[in-house]
Amino acid sequence: MTVARVTEIKASSPKSFDAAIRKGLDRASKTLEKVKSAWIQDQEVIVDDKGEIAEYRVLMKVTFILKD
Repeated sequence: MTVARVTEIKASSPKSFDAAIRKGLDRASKTLEKVKSAWIQDQEVIVDDKGEIAEYRVLMKVTFILKD
């Protein structure tokens, strides 16, 4: 029987939401074994003083399989 766990990760990038997602998954894979999926729960942007997007952030739930 397989048992999975879900953990929340917040990641950011100055480039795009896609880059933030990839950065978060890359970091999660370094710590967690058998990462199987990610669900993007929320997205937000940080705006600088000029009204430009300074940072893209995602909150994701990452699912990974627990060791036996």
